[in-house]
Amino acid sequence: MSTATRVANRVEKVPFLSRGDASLLLVLPGLFIFSAFMLFPVVYLIGISFTNAEPANLFAGEGVVAVLTFGDASFVGLRNYANVLTDPEFWNSFGVTWLFVATSVTLKIVVSISIALVVTSDLVRGKRFLRSFIIFPMGLPPIFIITVWRGIFSSAQFGLMNQFLTGIGMQPVAWLSGRWTAFMAYNITEAWLAYPFMVIITVSALQDVSEELHEAAVVDGAGFVSRFFHITLPSIKRPVLFATILTSAASFQQFLIPFVFNEGGPARANELLVVYGYREALQFQEYGRGATISIIALIFIGAFMWLNVKKGRLADGVSD
Repeated sequence: MSTATRVANRVEKVPFLSRGDASLLLVLPGLFIFSAFMLFPVVYLIGISFTNAEPANLFAGEGVVAVLTFGDASFVGLRNYANVLTDPEFWNSFGVTWLFVATSVTLKIVVSISIALVVTSDLVRGKRFLRSFIIFPMGLPPIFIITVWRGIFSSAQFGLMNQFLTGIGMQPVAWLSGRWTAFMAYNITEAWLAYPFMVIITVSALQDVSEELHEAAVVDGAGFVSRFFHITLPSIKRPVLFATILTSAASFQQFLIPFVFNEGGPARANELLVVYGYREALQFQEYGRGATISIIALIFIGAFMWLNVKKGRLADGVSD
């Protein structure tokens, strides 16, 4: 009798493990880790959002227990939510965030599909090298990439973009001092950060597109554009939609780009929702208000992802 068989026989003799509840024992470590690092912070954040927590009262007590019970902070009900939802800065930040999500995701989709079509084309040589080069940015820390792009969009004469404009006879642009030029810089940098992931997904999807359908379409006289919109695009729709939902969530939570570039400026005009929450919580030290902004953002991004998964029917067959 093998060791594995002996262990299996002993397990069957244990009363708890002989029942169907044994599966719960196996997932307990994962549930504990999830609760400690994911669930608890969210629950704690929800609790703080109903208080007037700030450094003076949150850390008034002694020890960890005092902080976990919100110290001397007082329960204020929905006052934080009412204040946030009636704050013009919140609605400006909310609108800018969704505009950033829409424009950056559109740019990511166009760029990633274009690159994926190039690296999967039969006319291109050195595909392995190209694919390795494309995913290279994934190996670099985001803060490093963002800092480099900030230098590229520098308003000074040595900024790469301004050097390019000067070289073609145009005047330098104060990229990060204007609202929409800074917003455009946000989008380009966000697309650079996300395109490797989307290209990987798109390339994988393109490899599953039926060649027979393309050959039949060519015989029928269909051109490249017609075949792309009627064969290629419908075939890669679901994987691209999946990648789009994930990158949309990442764009919604983007903090480093606006903060490193100009802290959401000029004059808070491009302040994304996460930057707005950070400023309220850590710079103005209104923890209750900052937690409220985070909860509102969590609700909206959760609803956005749920609706897209539902509408895109990405969960079809999961329970089969």
